[in-house]
Amino acid sequence: MTTGADDLLSGQRDLFELPEEVVYLNCATMAPQLRAVGEAGVEAIRRLRAPWRLRPADWFTGTEALRSAAARLMGADAEGVAIVPAVSYGIAVAAANISLAEGRNVVVLEEQFPSNVYAWRELAAARGAELRTVRREPRSDWTEGVLAAIDDDTAVVAVPNCHWTDGTLVDLAAVGERARAVGAAFVVDASQSLGAYPLDVGALRPDFLVSVGYKWQLGPYGLAYLYVDESRRDGRPLEASWMARADAEDFAGQVRYVDAYRPGARRFDMGESSQFVLGPMALAALEQLHEWGVPRIQATLGRLTARIAEGAAALGCEVVPPAQRVGHMLGVRLPAGAGRETLARRLEEERIHVGLRGDAIRIAPHLHSTPDDVERLLEILRAVL
Repeated sequence: MTTGADDLLSGQRDLFELPEEVVYLNCATMAPQLRAVGEAGVEAIRRLRAPWRLRPADWFTGTEALRSAAARLMGADAEGVAIVPAVSYGIAVAAANISLAEGRNVVVLEEQFPSNVYAWRELAAARGAELRTVRREPRSDWTEGVLAAIDDDTAVVAVPNCHWTDGTLVDLAAVGERARAVGAAFVVDASQSLGAYPLDVGALRPDFLVSVGYKWQLGPYGLAYLYVDESRRDGRPLEASWMARADAEDFAGQVRYVDAYRPGARRFDMGESSQFVLGPMALAALEQLHEWGVPRIQATLGRLTARIAEGAAALGCEVVPPAQRVGHMLGVRLPAGAGRETLARRLEEERIHVGLRGDAIRIAPHLHSTPDDVERLLEILRAVL
């Protein structure tokens, strides 16, 4: 991605609830809260003090606005998005609607985040299928390994856009094309990329794509977004929610039970999808992301992680080349014999927050991060290494 300095986003720290002395580089775990998100939550709680003012339509209008905003973020039509509570829920929906027979296989990555592993492991065990785990070999990338693992017996390819421990990239376009060529379902966990890395489900064509609504989406914990391909939208939901049924807005008519669902992927919505408090908070976050623009977010954060990678490499650390990782997240692996525990203690003392995932120090800034934050981190690395 080529982006000029005029396209970068700076001076955004005041939009976040973050003390001046804190260097927070752990957005891949949870982002600091946007002030607008907190304010939306407070206002939502105040509105609920007068529940008598709620009208039947209010149980659905907020959800539809959130559905549309999430769809826009992933390049989808709103009809294809369901509101769910977690990635594990969305993956469970996918697993419940994909055929897996004895002797077939499911392709996943080594040390992939468990929300996109456990459901497939259990399904494979129940059906006599193989869970095929791809390792990332030295001097290679994930994409090569995934493509090599897919064969005519592959029923499901369940991968992230980037690895959660270090941001190493999976070429979803290439993997999706290969999955379709052998008739396999293509399932994506986009939790570590949606909102910070451009994604377009229209181009990628996954059967299912799911993402949390916090982390890079900057929303509250407890909401997630599930995209369902049009060919899968007549599938079986996990719940028998009244809100997913046709004419659910007719409260008086709820005593007349119906089999028909609301259109699109709404049948897969979780129960109580109205989310009168979390919904407005999530919508405020998505609106801010749309205002910034995901390509500009990626370009801005890429400048920061590139500087960290340069400084860490000069100290003998192992970092992934830019072409093999996303720009918003970086895994730094220390030289042999370096004191990881000592480094972790020094970072904590200096109020510099990163993530320790696998054998990597995971660094995940957002638009509250500054070049001064980067230099503070590198100073500690120089002192310890």
